[in-house]
Formats: sequence, C-alpha cells, structure tokens
Amino acid sequence: KDNLAYRAASAYREAAGLQEGIHVRLTKHIPAGAGLGGGSSDAAAVLRGLDYLTEGLLDTEVLKKIASNIGSDVSFFLCHSTTALAHGRGEILEPIEPLPEETLLLILPPVHVSTRNAYEMLGRSSDDNGHHTDLSLIRARRDWDTIISSAHNDFEVTTADLYPEVRCSLGALRQKGYPLVLLSGSGAACFAIARNDGDVESDARDLTEELGWPCLVTRTLESYPLVTPISAKP
Repeated sequence: KDNLAYRAASAYREAAGLQEGIHVRLTKHIPAGAGLGGGSSDAAAVLRGLDYLTEGLLDTEVLKKIASNIGSDVSFFLCHSTTALAHGRGEILEPIEPLPEETLLLILPPVHVSTRNAYEMLGRSSDDNGHHTDLSLIRARRDWDTIISSAHNDFEVTTADLYPEVRCSLGALRQKGYPLVLLSGSGAACFAIARNDGDVESDARDLTEELGWPCLVTRTLESYPLVTPISAKP
C-alpha cells in the first residue's frame, strides 16, 4: 500500500466515488532510489489512465490536488508539458515551451538514495556554492545552451560525499568532456547531455566496463506519450 501507483488508484477511486475495483499491472523500468521520478511517474500514469477511462470524471484541479498529496514530483508528471519550472515544494508548476529532444548518457550507480535522507542532509549542509539560476533567462530563451549554462544541483555535494559510487560516476562522465554533467534529483543516477549522438554508444559501453554498473543511452521527451488503451472489455 506504500506503492505510489496503488496510492494514486486508491485516491482516485475515493475522490470519484467509484464502487468498482481497480486492477493495476505495473512493469517497472525505472529503478527506485535513483532520482529519476520512477514512482512519481507511475502514480501520474495511473491518474492519467483513470482520467481517460472515466472520461474526465474528476475536475483538473482535483487531479492536481490528488497528485500533490501523493508526492511533490507527481504533479510534474501530470503536467501537459515535459518542461516546467517548479516552485513551492515542486507542486506549483510553471510550464514552459518544451525543449527539443536531446541525447543523454545515463549512469545508474548500485546504491539506493533515500529522498528523505537526502533532504535532511541538504538541510544540515553549510555548503553554498553561490550558484543561483536566472529563471527569467530560461523563460526568455528556452534552449539547451541556456539550460547547460544555468543548470546545477544542490544535492550533488552531499550525495556524492555519502556515496562514493555517485562521485565516481560524475567524475567518469566529466572526464568524457560532455557539456553538462549532473546528478539526477537527489540521486543516485547521474547523466550527461551529449548534444549529438557522436560516440555516446561507445562511451556507454566503455563506462559500463570501467565502472561495473549500467551506463545507458537514452533521450529526453519533447511530449508525453498519449494514454492508449491496449484492450477493452464489454
């Protein structure tokens, strides 16, 4: 019952007053504790699916409230844009024009980072790198060059200090000379923006062999996949 997909189905059923049961089959592809929003995107997918199946039974604001109550990141995956500025604890979203798809090199260190612990460590940290993102510039330009020059992650120092595998992964990516290397969320996943396909596949193979844990090539999304029924019962 702690699974976010289960909580989403239960909350939707209660809010909509549904008497029927809901059966959810979940096939995980995104690892837990990686800072990739796997659980949050599962929950949002359940809400989107149920909204489709009930033909929009719940008001959009009710869906947003359900999402926010489940977790801060669920609201983002319920947003209609794949690019947004987040405020508050992440539930207040300012959608901006989506960026074009880009190639990423993703490393998955073999550690599980607790989001709660990461926030506690960040709160106790006295480190301040003085890096403050100019949101007005991002709103105005909305391109990868602006993102690359502005992006940073406050979790990186504390998470890398706690987990040597994370520090090693970030260092390995930076040695490859990619224009942007970051920790994803609170970790443990690390990624690099490639800007072109180049030798990314080769780098992924080399790093997998060097580090001993998965290094994958993937892409960002310019739009979310549509909710599509795969079967129907009368």
